[in-house]
Amino acid sequence: MPTPPESPREPNLPNVGPDSCPPAGVIGPGEELRIARALVNGFLANVPYFVYFKNRQSQFIALSQSMAALFGVRDVREVGGKTDFDFFAETYARQSFDDEQQIIKTGKPIVGKLEKETWPDGRVTWALTTKLPLRDANGAIIGTFGLSKDMTRDVATNAELERARKELMEASRFAGMAEVATDVLQSVGTVLSSLNVSVGVISMRLHNSKDDSVAKLCALLDRNKGDLAGFLTNDPRGRRVTDFLDSLARHYEEERSTLLHETSLLQKDIDLIKEIVSMQQAYAATAGVVEPFDPVSVMEDALRMNMGARDSNEMTVVRESQAVPLIMADRHRVLQILANLILNAKHALDARGAGEKLLKLMLEKSADGRVRFVVQDNGSGITSENLARIFQHGFTTKTVGHGFGLHSSILAAKEMGGTLTAQSDGPGTGATFTLELPAAIAAAA
Repeated sequence: MPTPPESPREPNLPNVGPDSCPPAGVIGPGEELRIARALVNGFLANVPYFVYFKNRQSQFIALSQSMAALFGVRDVREVGGKTDFDFFAETYARQSFDDEQQIIKTGKPIVGKLEKETWPDGRVTWALTTKLPLRDANGAIIGTFGLSKDMTRDVATNAELERARKELMEASRFAGMAEVATDVLQSVGTVLSSLNVSVGVISMRLHNSKDDSVAKLCALLDRNKGDLAGFLTNDPRGRRVTDFLDSLARHYEEERSTLLHETSLLQKDIDLIKEIVSMQQAYAATAGVVEPFDPVSVMEDALRMNMGARDSNEMTVVRESQAVPLIMADRHRVLQILANLILNAKHALDARGAGEKLLKLMLEKSADGRVRFVVQDNGSGITSENLARIFQHGFTTKTVGHGFGLHSSILAAKEMGGTLTAQSDGPGTGATFTLELPAAIAAAA
């Protein structure tokens, strides 16, 4: 085994083991010597931690029975005069020697250092070590002493926890990707409902078109082309041709206007689907990133995700926004929460007529500087019994629903340091949901 570099030698210090005395200066003569020896021997024989004393050359002069067992030595006296180089691999022994020489040189202890111990057979163990200067009765440094606790199992446990954490993060990333896909499908599904209505109207108008009436009129005129003037003047059917053409013109004008309107709605819904997909892609790219952003922009994005072209004709949307600061949060998660609240509000408004639906979106600043997103509707309302359970996992009042949207929303709000609350005066009175999040400056502080 390599040996540490020589340093100026000190007077030989007696080995201290179960049957020997501690270093000079620790005890006095007579009875005190016997008591001190018993105390030291009892301590070194029974202490569960690894305790050791070394001289200025970093050679062992005393150590605990537990440390002797660690070295595979039955009699602690066999270790006297040896160094870490006799038991550990070069890498750890050299680092330990350098640390001890620095303590002897400066007198500064090393407290609570987690050390990676390497052994000649390739094993690796971990120890939490504290090393201090060993002084004589006059205060002169004559060596070092220390105490170590085996941390191998703890380090292995922490490594396993770290591995599990990374696996959980990876699983969360895939879950987040699935959640993004679900949001896209839900938002697109909302717009598809509006798009489907437009397609149905166009199909019905084309199916009921009066194209066959024009063909019948042409056939009638063709049969009377020999005396077309007389037919139009004297025949009762001929005299109604001009009225029929006038009615047909009005019909086609109305049909053309309806088809153009529905085609316009159709195009808007298709554009909105493209916008939703593009918006979700942009948000997904920043999923999991906590950053400051404008609350107004994310509220508008959540509204666009849930408003088909036909919704704007059936629902009144009122926006009220105070001057609010930027917020510090995961933009993608905030969008998911707000989109879910707006979608729920739309479902609550289904019971109202086309001209009675009111959706109110508000941004407010709380007294403590936080930002409130308020989604309010005048829809079906919530009973007091349901209001107490509204955020529970699996609870839903919808005929087709999984009861996960509001539950996941309130969890996300809490994880971002915010709150999500619901309020309603009962059936038919509408509902108000409030998402409150910390402002960017407060969050940074």
